[in-house]
Amino acid sequence: MRNGGRVARWFSRHRWIALAVLLLLTFPVLVVVQMQGLLDFNNYREAERESNPLVASLLRGERLAPPQPLPPEVFTTREVESVRPDLRRANRKWDRLKPEFAQLLLQVYKDMRDKYGYQMVLIEGYRSPERQRRLKSKSGYVTNAGPYQSYHQFGLAADSAFLRNGKLVIAIEDEWTQRGYDLYGKLAQQYGLTWGGNWSFQDFGHVELHGTRYDDPTKHRR
Repeated sequence: MRNGGRVARWFSRHRWIALAVLLLLTFPVLVVVQMQGLLDFNNYREAERESNPLVASLLRGERLAPPQPLPPEVFTTREVESVRPDLRRANRKWDRLKPEFAQLLLQVYKDMRDKYGYQMVLIEGYRSPERQRRLKSKSGYVTNAGPYQSYHQFGLAADSAFLRNGKLVIAIEDEWTQRGYDLYGKLAQQYGLTWGGNWSFQDFGHVELHGTRYDDPTKHRR
């Protein structure tokens, strides 16, 4: 008991020295745990890619390059604004999309052009939480999902439309547009993408990629 009291008094007087010693002893262990987590994370990423042969082949082979950006005025016409308000502020940078998703979408674009003669245009890819909140506030005109409830926030969703005679065509105006969206939806699903045209809240130009390590079951569509 006497020795125990001495130890207690020593720790009381030198508590900061004791704390420093404790940190020095535990720091190497924390570093090892953190490094192991990073190794597991990288291994999981590679294993995930290998689990999808299509994605793996696209990433290993010759990658498709995104098309050249269109002039901003293409996205700001009266017809476009009537269908997609505030589209001028949308992000259309392909490098903000996850590489797996971008390559699948570019392959769909290529097939639409080469097989059916439709030129596809990315009208919105990555979407910030702030923009998601703003779009939802427009009474669900564009989206019914709030911030971080959309695959757009994670670079795993994109909205596309058609370019015909130099003009952007989004709304279904005729049989040509309807046929284009039908073909687009079928191709997207063949490449493992989820198509918004199948939803009750139909969004014919929207596709997203599920089943990746970025995927979160708490997220909603759009």
